[in-house]
Amino acid sequence: MYRLTTETILKAYETGWFPMADTDEPGEPIHFYTARRRGVIPVDTFRMPKRARRKIKSKGYTKAVNTCFEDVIRGCARRANTWISEDIIDLFTALHHQGHAHSVEVFADDKLVAGLYGIAMGGAYFAESVFQDEPEAHKAALLFCHQHLVEREFVLWDVQFFTEHLSQFGCIQIPDHTYEKLLKKALKLNRSFD
Repeated sequence: MYRLTTETILKAYETGWFPMADTDEPGEPIHFYTARRRGVIPVDTFRMPKRARRKIKSKGYTKAVNTCFEDVIRGCARRANTWISEDIIDLFTALHHQGHAHSVEVFADDKLVAGLYGIAMGGAYFAESVFQDEPEAHKAALLFCHQHLVEREFVLWDVQFFTEHLSQFGCIQIPDHTYEKLLKKALKLNRSFD
C-alpha cells in the first residue's frame, strides 16, 4: 500500500494541490484537491469588522505562534464532519516538527480558545482550518494571523475556497491561472513564519 509522506504533501502545495481525507477514520484514503477558482485573502486588503475588533480587544485575547500546534489541529478536527483524519494530524504534526506547518493561537488568560494552522512555503501561507471554543474567537485567530503575515512579509494567504463568511475578511476568488502566477512568485521569496 502507498504511504503518503510529508515530502509528497509539500510537493502538492508547490503545485496548487492540498490534501483532505474523506472521513476522520485512521487508514482512510487521503485525496488531493485543487480549485478552478481559488479562495485567497489578499494580505494588503484584509479587513476585520469594527465590532469584531472591539470584541477582540475587550476580551483581552493574546496571540502565540507554534506553542501548541497539535492542540490546534485537534481543535480543528473536533467537529461533526471533518476531513482532518488521524493520518492528516500525524502528517501535519510531522511537518510542524520539520518547520513547515505552523499554528497561530489565541489565548484568554492561559487557556487556548481558538487557533488556525497551515503550511508556510516561501512567501505563501496555506491556511488549512480554524477552530474556536469561545464565540467569535476564530476572528481573533484570523486577525492575529494577518498581523503575523504582514510582519513576516508574506505575499500570498491561500484559504483554498471562497465562502461568504470569509468574504467579510476580504477573501476573494481568483482563477486558477492567476493563482498559479501568484504561487510561483510567492514560492521564490525567502520568508520565515517563526
